[in-house]
Amino acid sequence: MDRLYSPWRLFYVTSADKPRTGCIFCDAADASLQAELVVARGQAAFVILNLYPYNSGHVMVVPNRHVATLGELDRTELAELMLLVQRSERALTDVYAPQGLNVGINIGKAAGAGMADHLHVHVVPRWAGDTNFMSTVGDVRVLPEEIPVSASRLRAAFERQ
Repeated sequence: MDRLYSPWRLFYVTSADKPRTGCIFCDAADASLQAELVVARGQAAFVILNLYPYNSGHVMVVPNRHVATLGELDRTELAELMLLVQRSERALTDVYAPQGLNVGINIGKAAGAGMADHLHVHVVPRWAGDTNFMSTVGDVRVLPEEIPVSASRLRAAFERQ
């Protein structure tokens, strides 16, 4: 029998039932913390790698301000949010050469938002056949690249823009 080890998920599975304190996105928005998953920062928003990605390079674009909906953003925040989505598309294309991208927002718990109180836009690189039997049958994702490597590669791509 083959075994697939993903030790980085231990924290996720052992803390799933524990109540979360604070907001992970508000913590990451604090530029003085130099959050290790943040790959780019603007004035009103930032780009952060998803710690539990669907694919390598899965990023989220997040407003600095703690808001739950698009309607709560002012025009400046909304414009920068979408400009960072655009830059994310370019950086992911530069680094991973995906065959497609999923861009999506889940507003509210019922819509699938894991962090329903702080709006975020998912940008996920995709390739034909990347949803394989491991995800479908085994409920396991196979990622070909470690997250710190993704962070380094994407930071460089954002800096080149």
